[in-house]
Amino acid sequence: MTHPRIGMIGAGMMGEAMIGGLLKNGTPAAHIYAAEPRADRRAQLHAQYGITMVASNREAIAAVDVVVFAIKPQIIAGVLTELRGHIPTGALVLSIMAGVTIATLRDGLAHDAIVRAMPNTPAMIGAGMSGWTAVGVTDTQRGWAKAVLESFGQAVYVDNEHYINQVTALSGSGPGYVFLMLEALTDAGVHVGLARPLAKQLAEQTMLGSLQYAIASTKHPAELRNDVTSPAGTTAAGLVAMEKAGLRTAINDGVRAAYERSVELGKPQH
Repeated sequence: MTHPRIGMIGAGMMGEAMIGGLLKNGTPAAHIYAAEPRADRRAQLHAQYGITMVASNREAIAAVDVVVFAIKPQIIAGVLTELRGHIPTGALVLSIMAGVTIATLRDGLAHDAIVRAMPNTPAMIGAGMSGWTAVGVTDTQRGWAKAVLESFGQAVYVDNEHYINQVTALSGSGPGYVFLMLEALTDAGVHVGLARPLAKQLAEQTMLGSLQYAIASTKHPAELRNDVTSPAGTTAAGLVAMEKAGLRTAINDGVRAAYERSVELGKPQH
């Protein structure tokens, strides 16, 4: 497949993850343009990746096939006004902004081919998880979107935009929940007497190994949990205490709160 020319609006952490993934998967550096207001950041990314860095959003997208919006949703209104009518004919708009709806992008840009996606930060090491949906796209544009998103991890297509807020709550925000659990496990190890570096190593490899085991297994997570829970044993005691403290409810409430915030971000700002 011919690699599309990519114009990035925003080159922060997620933008950089996309740039790195695209280059690793064969997109020529000459095909990537990125707009970034900070001169030091432009210099850093150009030196590191060899891509074209510019200060102007319009300049970054002047002759590209895919326009990627990787900016904070809170500043989208001004950027839409700036770029309205300037998206190249035949180009695909791909947004990774939390909460910003396809309708907002379509109406704000006066452009019909839109993909809305939600990746997550493990994209930084090529282990991202993205959910995406599309309206008004051609088969070629759909292929571009899939290639871009799969350049830094796995990507799953959902056939209705309302699922994107749910994807955001689970996998988009999910690394934050996992890091909190990692931090809590490490702190708990220190609390029972382990040196912090050892507690961190034990917690990290236990989480990583458990997830790899779950992915490799055909068993339901409840079955895997039962396998490690001996009657009246240490795991049983730990699980009873966690259930009593409301761990399961806390996780459910956290995902629900993230979902509601994603919906709120998508509402018109007055």
